[in-house]
Amino acid sequence: MAVDAQQLSKPPRRTRFQWSWLLIALVVILVGLSYAWHWDDRGLLWLREQSASAEQRAASVWLPDYKVDIDGKSMVGLEKDEASDLSYDPVSKTLYSVMGKNAFLAELSLTGDVLRKIPLVGWSNPEGVMVLGNGLIAIVDERQHLMTMVTVTPDTKTLDIKDFPKYDLGPSVDQNKAFEGVTWDARNQQILLGEERPPALFSWKSDGSAILKGDKRKLVNDNLIMRNLSALYADQKTGHLLVLSAESHLLLELDEKGNKVSFMALVTGLNGLAHTIPRAEGVTMDENRTIYMVSEPNLFYSFKKK
Repeated sequence: MAVDAQQLSKPPRRTRFQWSWLLIALVVILVGLSYAWHWDDRGLLWLREQSASAEQRAASVWLPDYKVDIDGKSMVGLEKDEASDLSYDPVSKTLYSVMGKNAFLAELSLTGDVLRKIPLVGWSNPEGVMVLGNGLIAIVDERQHLMTMVTVTPDTKTLDIKDFPKYDLGPSVDQNKAFEGVTWDARNQQILLGEERPPALFSWKSDGSAILKGDKRKLVNDNLIMRNLSALYADQKTGHLLVLSAESHLLLELDEKGNKVSFMALVTGLNGLAHTIPRAEGVTMDENRTIYMVSEPNLFYSFKKK
């Protein structure tokens, strides 16, 4: 009996059925990953960046124009710690970072050298730090759900939580993924707080003193295209907010209305990075527009505009 050559070339119906299901499963996985990692949102934002005018770029921080200047410098003396957040002090021209694993406040130079370490007595897991000025620094403890207003001078050797005013940040959706980000927005006289997961923003009225006004208020924002929120920085020149995500390897710029403006992917080959930033936990900026970051466990980065 003659066999049709065309029939011989066709794969068995069962094999075709299996490949169809594998293809469907692959598409579902890719769609799920795209949704979880916000690849579609990033793609749309990238397209919008390409059409932004010179005026729009000048009126923003504009993260695509930044290139790494110090790329993953190891901060000597912090090898066994976990750098968690970063804040710039315009008076001393230094940076402050908190260590979440071993509780202490570290003062750093603008090149990532450790200038001093101040033990934090009574803190469980300090994850956020913010310089308000005149020696006043806010420290957020994620595990205790507390924000403490401490005073630091050049002679400060240690800080005890019982000596300073504290504010209860209240419960979180996930008690183990609570408040991490904190920044001082002088333009709008408020402290901005960031909840790690699900990513959320809150504000608390403040005149920059140790005394807060009213209660914290949740901000409606559906534009946090990230898996978690690690840190915040309020830029007073533009009024824009920088939001950092360790898990998404992303730094996102939002305008005063909460709309996405620009972003920086913290991965190998982009913005001059030789390697992906492993776990970016802190971000801040100085008056020269240099952006500083720290990553667990003890890596230091700075970015300058091209």
